[in-house]
Amino acid sequence: MAGKSWSEAVAAAIRRHVLRTGSTIFDRQTLIDAEGERILIETESGGATPWQTLSRVLQELRDQGIVEFVGPGTYRYASLPAAPAQAGSTKGVFVTGLYSDYGDDPPRFYRFPTRWLNAAQRVVGDWIIYQEPRRAGGRGYFAVGKVQSIAPDPNEAGMFLALIEQGTFLEFGRDVPFQLDGRAVERGLLDANGRLNNGRAVQSIRPISNADFNRIVELGLMDAEPEMPRVGQLEPVPSMVAEAGQEAFEGPVDRATVLVNRKFRDARFRRAVLHVYEGRCALTGMRLVNGGGRLETEAAHIMSVGDGGPDAVNNGIALSGTVHWMFDRGLIGLSDAGDILLSSKINDREGVEKMIYADRRARWPSTPAYRPHPRYLAWHRERFGFPP
Repeated sequence: MAGKSWSEAVAAAIRRHVLRTGSTIFDRQTLIDAEGERILIETESGGATPWQTLSRVLQELRDQGIVEFVGPGTYRYASLPAAPAQAGSTKGVFVTGLYSDYGDDPPRFYRFPTRWLNAAQRVVGDWIIYQEPRRAGGRGYFAVGKVQSIAPDPNEAGMFLALIEQGTFLEFGRDVPFQLDGRAVERGLLDANGRLNNGRAVQSIRPISNADFNRIVELGLMDAEPEMPRVGQLEPVPSMVAEAGQEAFEGPVDRATVLVNRKFRDARFRRAVLHVYEGRCALTGMRLVNGGGRLETEAAHIMSVGDGGPDAVNNGIALSGTVHWMFDRGLIGLSDAGDILLSSKINDREGVEKMIYADRRARWPSTPAYRPHPRYLAWHRERFGFPP
């Protein structure tokens, strides 16, 4: 009887390891120590470099969405059993915060206990708005995402993960406060007398009407700063007021319809990143503006969108055009602490050293939540062969 394929054997080994340890996070060496012998037996492998084959198979499983890259040599098992969605999904609000005990990772998942499961199942397949109340950091409404599925948290019984569909998370260009002019922006939280219903307002997961969703999205994505794109990036993006070709009398448009448009998302990602970096390149300090008021600085994704990187500010960094070009090609990298790493492939090292900060340290935003996440920086270093 022929042995299993490497892909089948490694996928089965990962599942066993996750069930045994109770954690979806694992590293390559631990997997080898725990499951290596069985993998070799099942594949009937007699090659001289089996663990190089394992590395290749892990990359294949990552491309298939079975595992996700977390850091150098570290992965997360992504094939979790999903809880069923309820019929008739609706948009919702997820309350999170900088000081949340649940360890939410908004671009990827929202973590919650069993008592909110029914509410969470009602938003599967639809859009949610993230809200950070005053007690938890105070950003207000700050981002949107689309809930793909609900899965049990393998690390803790009685906890669940609302998994955010890849490519849908988007931070607003400006945070939207809970109240404007003394009135809740989310009108569904008001009772018949126009007073705030505190019982609804404190719900960690709650439904939101299309009207309230559209209002908050419009406020968050409206042009708050005159940060114009560079020449060559002036192609129009879909309007937040109406779809292309829509007549005025056809009524309001669900704002979720434009949130998946790539040009629109790129424009909003750029605005959000340049806002927190004040339009200044994080590696050179330059803030060049042409005669038309257009910033030369660009917003770079640290982990590329094509590889699953989200349109989150902490997956972005403001870079001048030349530095952006070098960063995307792995000629420049960054440590978690912001040390600027230069590749040996640079042909004009002296010129690059004159261009970047003399202390070779990037300048991050003052707010911790806006700084590059170590997970994305580690992905970029591994992708281009920089030291961990």
